[in-house]
Amino acid sequence: MSLGFSCVIAGPFESAVERVREALAAEGFGIVSEIDVQATLRKKLDVDFRPYVILGACNPGLAKKAIDADPEVGLLLPCNVTVEDVEGGFKVTAVNPDAMLAAAPANEAILEVAADARPRLERAIAALSG
Repeated sequence: MSLGFSCVIAGPFESAVERVREALAAEGFGIVSEIDVQATLRKKLDVDFRPYVILGACNPGLAKKAIDADPEVGLLLPCNVTVEDVEGGFKVTAVNPDAMLAAAPANEAILEVAADARPRLERAIAALSG
C-alpha cells in the first residue's frame, strides 16, 4: 500500500499551493493547518531548504464520522497534503487514507471514511495534473 499519491505541477510556488487548495475544496476539503517547512527550518535551524508546505486538509463530515466512531482517530487527522519544489515543478502528494488509518483499530465506520476520502483525494490530485 502506498503512503500517498502524487503529481507534479508547474507555476510559481504560491500559485501551485493555491491550485492545491482549490482542488481540495472542490472535493469538500478545507485547510485547517499549514506548515511552511522552509520558513520553520530557516527560523529554528538556520538552514536553507527548498519550498515545502504541509497542508492539513479536513472534510468536516468525514472527520466527524471518524471521530464519532473512535475519538483516538483524531490523532491521525487531518489528511496531510504536501507541496514541494522538485526538478520540473512542484510535487503535490496527498496522504493515502487507507495507509493513514491502517494504524487505527478495525472499525467499519472508519473503513467507510477511508473509502470515501481516498477517491476524493485521488480526484483532487488528478484534477491538478489534468
